Amino acid sequence: MTQTVSTSEILLWVAIPYAALAAFVVGLIWRYRYDKFGWTTRSSQIYENRLLRLGSPLFHYGIIFVFLGHVLGLAIPESWTDAIGISESTYHAVSFGMGAPAGVATVVGLLILIYRRRSVGSVFSATTRNDKIMYVLLGVTLALGLTATLYGNITGHPHNYRADIGPWLRSIFYFHPKPELMTTAPLLFQLHALAACALFAFWPFSRLVHVFSAPVWYLTRPYIVYRSRAVAGPGAHKPPRGWERVQ
Repeated sequence: MTQTVSTSEILLWVAIPYAALAAFVVGLIWRYRYDKFGWTTRSSQIYENRLLRLGSPLFHYGIIFVFLGHVLGLAIPESWTDAIGISESTYHAVSFGMGAPAGVATVVGLLILIYRRRSVGSVFSATTRNDKIMYVLLGVTLALGLTATLYGNITGHPHNYRADIGPWLRSIFYFHPKPELMTTAPLLFQLHALAACALFAFWPFSRLVHVFSAPVWYLTRPYIVYRSRAVAGPGAHKPPRGWERVQ
């Protein structure tokens, strides 16, 4: 029997995700074509370094593990892990044991960076309205996700998101959306998903685009040869013009 889906559920779990995905893809293309010089994180290290050295590694390393955990948890079907003998309890224990510290590190690092933005005058002066919106969306998304995870484990009833949220997300990318799956998810997870949609829609228009600017081409570029030009002084040997002979 097919479950009836309301208009509000279609709006929340079909229209909004596709709108966010379209804004993310089209926005990145537009930003790259028309704002290449603005494609930057606008580093503020020159203004303050002590808090940055503490908050930045916590946030960036934490968010990498959070991202990988989301990819493994949402992209890999539960049937795959069952097929290789990993039970749900084992998967959940490993996932929580690695994901919770990463989430806490990410949130703590973000709080330090926000405190730095607010307390250091020169950094605060360099903070734009766009940055403030980005910090709010990023902070709300992380806080909701971490709260939902910790609440479920503290109460002893962790939610198996691979039974509903994971299949729902994959159905969006399969272009065969199943909004009815999200109706069984707890409210905190639903809010986390909607906050993530808002964050991804805003992503291309914020400093977060620097995520796609990893200098991978450094691995294949040729070496740069630096040659010093010594200042001639008394008794100094003046090098001949042209290339030096290789011994």
